[in-house]
Amino acid sequence: MRYLTTLVERLRAAGCVFAEEEADLLCAAARDDGHLAELLARRVGGEPLEHVVGWAEFCGLRVEVGAGAFVPRRRSEFLVAQAVALAPPGAVVLDLCCGVGALGAAVAAAVPGGVELHAADIDPAALAYARRNVAPYGGSVWEGDLYGPLPASLRGRVDVLVVNAPYVPTEEIGFMPSEARDHEPLVSLDGGADGLDVHRRVAADALPWLAPGGHLLIETSARQRPVTASALAAAGLRTRVAASEELYATVVIAAR
Repeated sequence: MRYLTTLVERLRAAGCVFAEEEADLLCAAARDDGHLAELLARRVGGEPLEHVVGWAEFCGLRVEVGAGAFVPRRRSEFLVAQAVALAPPGAVVLDLCCGVGALGAAVAAAVPGGVELHAADIDPAALAYARRNVAPYGGSVWEGDLYGPLPASLRGRVDVLVVNAPYVPTEEIGFMPSEARDHEPLVSLDGGADGLDVHRRVAADALPWLAPGGHLLIETSARQRPVTASALAAAGLRTRVAASEELYATVVIAAR
């Protein structure tokens, strides 16, 4: 008990707001006392807790993550809920800019009857985790830039396309929490001058991949949503916006 108290004290001194909960998670992840000391040192040194313990909770799933990978945010659970509402049983689901595959896995887990799941990203480190996270749902993982690596057989078949592409403006990266800017890959954060470079590219080439009546859902910010929506509308898609004040989440939903 005293050792646990010491863990909590060190975590709190390092600025961890939920020190008690983090201490419990570190103890559960540790193989022995030596390993626990190593995990504690990493967390006190500023690494994201999820990187240290090797997983993140997302939509009730335990999603594998690790050093050099983007940690799925709770606000993205709102996008998943919107996608599940639009996905019929057996839907073809594509998680583009998938990172560790959290969105696709969560949608697949929630749709009754299952889905045909595909996930794609340019970051090989993230895809190492994505392969494990989508495997329980029979997901296929493709490595490359946006739609580039996808098989031609997917053209015109995607019912639900979920996207959490980077949307932080380059000049704002330095204002992000150190856990993100120092430990997550820049490619998963930096969206260019206004944050929406990747959104425009996703929108420009989306139409040929969507099935008739298919939907594209992309996370953005309340401030940026008009530009994201305009890019999708310019690509020939009908758009609407969904938002959650509770999760501070904004999603543009576009339909073919």
